[in-house]
Amino acid sequence: MTVFYQDGSVTLYHANCEDVLPAIGRCDLLLTDPPYGIGERMQGGTWGAAAKYADFRQWDQAPPQTLLEAMIAKCDNSIIWGGNYFLLPPSRCWLVWRKINAVPTMAGAELAWTDFDKPVKAMDLPVGQHNSGHPTEKPISLIRWCLSMAPTAQAVLDPFAGSGTTGVACKLEGRKAILIEANEMYCEIAAERLRQGVLF
Repeated sequence: MTVFYQDGSVTLYHANCEDVLPAIGRCDLLLTDPPYGIGERMQGGTWGAAAKYADFRQWDQAPPQTLLEAMIAKCDNSIIWGGNYFLLPPSRCWLVWRKINAVPTMAGAELAWTDFDKPVKAMDLPVGQHNSGHPTEKPISLIRWCLSMAPTAQAVLDPFAGSGTTGVACKLEGRKAILIEANEMYCEIAAERLRQGVLF
């Protein structure tokens, strides 16, 4: 377990989240976008079939059920993107990202499971350009919208941090974040974005 980057708001660990979770305290909010486990289905001429994203199809392995349960147990509330791919309890409040510029070969929306007791919420946003170099990066405005669902949450956990978008959003919103990422290349991207204030 290595602290790869740290500032007054964000701590980023380069590690497998299974190794870090037992060592950290409780958090207010789990906000994460784990691998969905659909890498081999990303075909049909979309970006997912591009050679430059071949590593995506290698690491896109869905987390085990025990890990999902451990992440949820670590936090007071949870938002898990791709929740429709996992075995999670029934939820009243799903978050829906409607991709207003989605091409026919890609999903027109993505779903996040939450444990909030509120109605389903939806947001219309375009798909980003993956400016950071991570193939499944979520828009910062989408993650800031997620944070607005838990206005009192100060300590946010993202065990699948990718390029650090949750950390960037937390800095913008004045929250603290613990990020965990197993891929060193993505840790480098996340640290650079956080260090330089690159808020794309």
